[in-house]
Amino acid sequence: MPSLKDLKNRIASVKSTRKITKAMQMVAAAKLKRAQDAASASRPYAQRMSAVVANLAGSMGEGSGGPKLLSGTGSEQTHLVIVLTAERGLCGGFNSYVVKEARRLIRELVGDGKTVKVLTVGKKGREQLKRDYAELFIGHVDLSEIRGNDYTDAGIGLGHDVTSRFDLGEFDVATLVYSQFKNVLSQVPVAQQLIPAKAPEDAETVDLQGAIYEYEPAQEEILEVLLPRYINTQIISAMLESSAGFYASQMTAMDNATRNAGDMIDNLSLQYNRARQAQITKELIEIISGAEAL
Repeated sequence: MPSLKDLKNRIASVKSTRKITKAMQMVAAAKLKRAQDAASASRPYAQRMSAVVANLAGSMGEGSGGPKLLSGTGSEQTHLVIVLTAERGLCGGFNSYVVKEARRLIRELVGDGKTVKVLTVGKKGREQLKRDYAELFIGHVDLSEIRGNDYTDAGIGLGHDVTSRFDLGEFDVATLVYSQFKNVLSQVPVAQQLIPAKAPEDAETVDLQGAIYEYEPAQEEILEVLLPRYINTQIISAMLESSAGFYASQMTAMDNATRNAGDMIDNLSLQYNRARQAQITKELIEIISGAEAL
């Protein structure tokens, strides 16, 4: 049984830990509000961009080709998997869920005989995936220098890197794996195809009601300019969604840690009081026994 001093030290240690987790919870809650607002503000733009791409691609008709970013290389042999996670931990299973989805996708592609390349964004995803897939890595993006929710430069830089690799023929299909923010308690890992550009199935479309539009310049020229911006927009939106999900998960994890620390303090305090009472009772018995012996 631990001594009174050991119990007292453990109680003091857990109290210090509780102060830290409580502070981290409050910081995460403050940052979550800003991250959630940024993610919500980016959604209408990303959705509208998806709708524009979907309408332009649909107006070109079947078999009309189009830009390479839209039509693809004609092959699906080489896949680039972009894994977007956080730079830090202490956020429950947030990073692990994204990595689990990435592992599932990689195993599925390898099982189908595809060549897979991995580009990681965020330190935690790289640390977990390198145990099994280090030989597939072709690059890494460090987000540790990002301040606030300004992911514009990082998203554009990643988008330029991905499209450049595609133009050089390094891969045929690019898929972005990230955590989509639903609410404070729910973040869903998703795998979104970036290249060839593919608008989401629920993307808004315009009913032309039989009208025929003539484009100037032609749809293909518009898409040549629009598609790289579309890819950048999807990447930046995913980064903002991931940031909001990270702070939500961290806030929830730190709240649970604070509650658990409180429960542990209560249990340790109960043990301390019982041990102290037992020691006092023992000392009283020794005094009474000594007095009777005299």
